[in-house]
Amino acid sequence: MFIGVGQIELFIPESGSLKSKRFVLKSIKTKVRNKFNASIAEVANNEKWQRTTLGISTVSNDQKMASSVLNKIVNFIENDYRVEVVDFNIEIF
Repeated sequence: MFIGVGQIELFIPESGSLKSKRFVLKSIKTKVRNKFNASIAEVANNEKWQRTTLGISTVSNDQKMASSVLNKIVNFIENDYRVEVVDFNIEIF
């Protein structure tokens, strides 16, 4: 069994409050959970209006599959016009 974990740092340029930030993040997190069956949560920069770090994890019996799912999630988030990916890293255990 392989566990894939990733962190994605995001910039949310249109966010003017924590409420608007949470609205965007809730939408992204729900879509990722439903589309990729992965766990996702805000893990850092909780009180900043325009920045956040999301932690993502997935489990697979195939190392390549775990890596593929995490890369697809990063691409999916990168294609969301409301956010900009600042940095990300992926590890497979």
